[in-house]
Amino acid sequence: MRNFVTCFFPRGSKLLTIVLIMILFGVISAAPLPAEYRFPRPEFKSEYEIPKTEVPAATPSIYEYLDLFVLVVLLSIVSYLVLKRRSRLGIFIISIFSLIYLGFLRRGCICPIGSIQNVTLAIFDSGYIIPLTVIGFFLLPLIYTLLFGRSFCAGVCPFGALQDLVILRPVKLPAWLSQTLGLFPYVYLGTAVLFTATGSGFLICRFDPFVEIFRFGSRVEMLIFGGILLIIGIFIARPYCRFLCPYSVLLRLFSRFAIWHGTITPAECVNCKLCHDSCPVDAILPSTPQAEPESRSRGVKRLMLLLILIPLLTGGGAVLGSQLGHVMSYLNSDVRLQTQINRENTTGTENYSEDSSFFRESRQTEEQLAEQVATTKADFYTGGFLLGGFIALVFALKLISLSLWRKRDEYEIDKAQCVSCGRCFEYCPVEAQHKRAKDD
Repeated sequence: MRNFVTCFFPRGSKLLTIVLIMILFGVISAAPLPAEYRFPRPEFKSEYEIPKTEVPAATPSIYEYLDLFVLVVLLSIVSYLVLKRRSRLGIFIISIFSLIYLGFLRRGCICPIGSIQNVTLAIFDSGYIIPLTVIGFFLLPLIYTLLFGRSFCAGVCPFGALQDLVILRPVKLPAWLSQTLGLFPYVYLGTAVLFTATGSGFLICRFDPFVEIFRFGSRVEMLIFGGILLIIGIFIARPYCRFLCPYSVLLRLFSRFAIWHGTITPAECVNCKLCHDSCPVDAILPSTPQAEPESRSRGVKRLMLLLILIPLLTGGGAVLGSQLGHVMSYLNSDVRLQTQINRENTTGTENYSEDSSFFRESRQTEEQLAEQVATTKADFYTGGFLLGGFIALVFALKLISLSLWRKRDEYEIDKAQCVSCGRCFEYCPVEAQHKRAKDD
């Protein structure tokens, strides 16, 4: 540090002294000092009505349009590298660039994951006007995924790039555990939408595990959370992408119907199993032998039973979700405020909390607050009902997908789970032979 300072301010230079004096003066002048008011402060307990603040619509800066352009370029390059060049090295280089630019330089501000909340708010709040750049950040990765698979996850998303760097000794999880953990993104997505729609906060931004790393932030709990995920990522590849990311729910759905998608081998598969062992996210489905008639019969019976149980599971989940929605409503600031005011009124205390004191000095009445809280609780009840039914339906569909049997003569990519990282390219002997033929 001393060498760095003396590099710009040589020893004996008066410039260093002047700068230090200016900084000290700025700090002292910014500190609150005791002083007499020029005239008495206004009394806001009168009938004075505070005017509504007029906030102009935010105009995206040139940097946001530049970010949008960079996003399109990166998505296009990664899609080309996956489908045409089949280059793991190229994908890795792009992911490093994305980590540096979109992660550390832009401090994670390009966030299709967080844009879910902006889109939700635009749907449920007529007073909110969503910027066009945010719509672009939300839609572009989905459009590219529908066309070319999850190229956004492969080398564009800085969250994925950061996790991809720490994959050192990946282990395969049991299928039942992986499928169970795979339900959490649906729960996270539904809960985040519910909280945004009811005006209760942006959960995705509040519990973002990596943005504090990119911004060298001060939220210690999130830094610890992100660090824990990276440590887990040494052994369980991309834990946030696979088991937490709410945006991955949409990416999986769109990738399942991708028009073009990367393949394991450029030619006929030889069933060597090397690609299956090399995939860190368990996205390669092995070949399956011909099923025996008895196992087929059991599978059909299990499928019929699950189809019958779908309405029951969905209904039970909806009822349970409505009750949980009522409980979650107490995380809303207005509901908490009313609870605090009722407690103070019941106990007769005059030691009001800060929020309660501010409310009592405002022009809003307790009846108005109670009416607003009743609406919020009703919204949570309805939202919880829909969320519970949605999660139960997803769970039932996952059980059905596990019950279905399909014969596969060779190893195939699970298009929904595949993040197009390209690791399987390097392990395919047919790929190596194909490259040698091209070089010759």
